Amino acid sequence: MSTTTIVKPDLSSNGQAIAFNDKLFAPMRDSSGLIGDAEALRARFREDGYLLLRGVLERERVLSLRENYFARLPEGFLKPGTSAAEGLFSGLAPDGMRAYGTSGHPAYAFARSAQLHALSEDRALYGVAETLLDGPVQPLVRQIVRHFHAGSGKASRAHTDYDYMSQGSDKLVTFWIPLGDCPLEAGALVYLDRPEPLSADHLALLRLVNDREDDTRPLSHDLEWTARMTERRWLWADFQAGDLTVHSPHLVHASLDTTTEAMRLSADLRFQRSGEAIDPRWTKPWAADDGA
Repeated sequence: MSTTTIVKPDLSSNGQAIAFNDKLFAPMRDSSGLIGDAEALRARFREDGYLLLRGVLERERVLSLRENYFARLPEGFLKPGTSAAEGLFSGLAPDGMRAYGTSGHPAYAFARSAQLHALSEDRALYGVAETLLDGPVQPLVRQIVRHFHAGSGKASRAHTDYDYMSQGSDKLVTFWIPLGDCPLEAGALVYLDRPEPLSADHLALLRLVNDREDDTRPLSHDLEWTARMTERRWLWADFQAGDLTVHSPHLVHASLDTTTEAMRLSADLRFQRSGEAIDPRWTKPWAADDGA
């Protein structure tokens, strides 16, 4: 019996190296085949805390969103001779751009665009959310856009969503949608294995190695240290445009640094069961400096 060894280039998150090996990483479980079987989909979500669903969205629609965003960037950001849909980084971010995601930055406008809003009304997303939450749902207004490029040394730190939305109900799910192909080395999302919540003491320990001492919400920015301290592996996948994941608000997740020429673009859409209390910070459009 032969086995295939998957080799990935050097990985890091927020500039902290993490080795790609079987002690620290394991593949996500693909649940695409369970779509249409509500009970099986709910059972898998309870078991894993996340679902990897491939081909849920039309590839061309996703690539159109990618083009819409990157066409908003100033001249010089994209690699010369390439298209906005490709989203290839020139290697140099032009001077004079507003801070990421603040008023005047392309991500701020894109988060308020009709195109992204239409994605939150997609019936396939509604169907999955209604299945997992076992009832009618509503999308939350705050829809987050993430754009990372090679050399920035920036990625999502280990965290749980609920630490950022704890003033409302936790009867909600998050869809992470890569807007374009996103292999692991392009900055893909990763999940900490096993859905059982970590204890308060364990979470406090993970916050001891943190590059944001003034913010107690994220866990560590060092993903290798996090995996070793929790004795849990990071679950990973290579994504194609049209794929997505959906996860519990209590599942620890993070992302890797982008090391590819293709820039990482993604959207976070959240659906909450109708009638549940909504965190007031999530009732208005996202801005990177809104404090939520």
